[in-house]
Amino acid sequence: MDTRTTGRARRLVIPLGIVALVAAQGVALRLSGVEPAPVVGILMFGVAIVAAAFALAWAGEAAEVDISGGLAVGLLAIIAILPEYAIDLYFAFTAGSDPSQAQYAAANMTGSNRLLLGFGWPFILLVAFLVYRAARSRRRPVDPDVSPRPFAVRLPGDNRVELGLLMIASVLTLTIPLTGQIHVLLGVVLLALFVYYLWKVAQGESEEPELVGVPAAIGGLPTVARRVTVIAIFALSAAVILLLAEPFAHSLIQGGRAAGIDDFLLVQWLAPLASEAPEFVIAIIFAMRGKAAMGVGILLASKVNQWTALVGTLPIAHALGGGGWALPMDGRQVEEFVLTATQTLLGVAMLLSLRFAGRWATALFVLFAATFVFTGTEARWIVSGVYATLAVVLFAIQWRTLWPTLRAPFARSADDPAAEAEPVSAGTRE
Repeated sequence: MDTRTTGRARRLVIPLGIVALVAAQGVALRLSGVEPAPVVGILMFGVAIVAAAFALAWAGEAAEVDISGGLAVGLLAIIAILPEYAIDLYFAFTAGSDPSQAQYAAANMTGSNRLLLGFGWPFILLVAFLVYRAARSRRRPVDPDVSPRPFAVRLPGDNRVELGLLMIASVLTLTIPLTGQIHVLLGVVLLALFVYYLWKVAQGESEEPELVGVPAAIGGLPTVARRVTVIAIFALSAAVILLLAEPFAHSLIQGGRAAGIDDFLLVQWLAPLASEAPEFVIAIIFAMRGKAAMGVGILLASKVNQWTALVGTLPIAHALGGGGWALPMDGRQVEEFVLTATQTLLGVAMLLSLRFAGRWATALFVLFAATFVFTGTEARWIVSGVYATLAVVLFAIQWRTLWPTLRAPFARSADDPAAEAEPVSAGTRE
């Protein structure tokens, strides 16, 4: 074995070995049947999930050698969101025989969605900004997808597919607060949109990616070995995340109860914090590697997954658990859903120009944080109104992009038909 091959093997085996050992301690604790103290569980299960997320990020980058970048991002988002599916579908299924569990299914779904947009999106932009500043101060190459004045992350035209599907799904889900339930028929339609989304992103062309570190070591393997390695990492990481999501969430909730936090709030915020951790970690890794657009793209793909597949499977799980043809929601859950739906529309409106700007990231975070400061019913309706008003204003300002965005999921080409109509102002250039 020559020096070059030995070096490549070392760059692959050592990092994967470290990740495997870190993940193994969490798996061993889970399989032992021992219930650890909340703090111990949060620490051990948490670092194991983060380790699995690192492995997923490496495999996702290496997968771009064989498949389109859009499909790689979509698969990463699906695997990263598996813990959220496991927790939410559990509540929906048990609600079929125990109606009191229905509130937790809705709470977990709305909490995870708002956490993703209100905290996840702005945080990725903050990481991208700090990485950009560090690269400039050290005179290193900067992220090519970053626009410094005003600071923003430029997204590829392919992301109009996700934006268009989110707009369509948002219109369809308006029936939920109007009827006070999520019907199985709506669930089937949303699942069909999700399946179509996966098919659509799979049609993109595969380009030669620029890989470094562990992804480069995986990508440099012979074709069969590379594909087997990527698939194995995807499968094992997904298994670790699924296995540890429930005890991690349980440890968080137990710790919250010990601190006197209400069960509804625990399910709505602490459990999603655990289940969203893998996708946050993956997106942060890409942002830190100077691939902020891919990091934002992963969270955007996760939002599509949540707003189509996750919402769509809830009434089906409820029916399979012995419930009726619709998952009912009470007044509080309707308020939470309206808040989540209007936040989603604002998120779509912010990205119509395919630029995620710092000022809009700040607005998302401030509005998200406001619901923790002002917790009453009136506050939820007011914040929903602000979300909706800002979305309408942005839709009106960027009305020329609405039709191209709605058409993008069904266009034959992944080209961005709106890009030519949007001249770049001098203020967005370096």
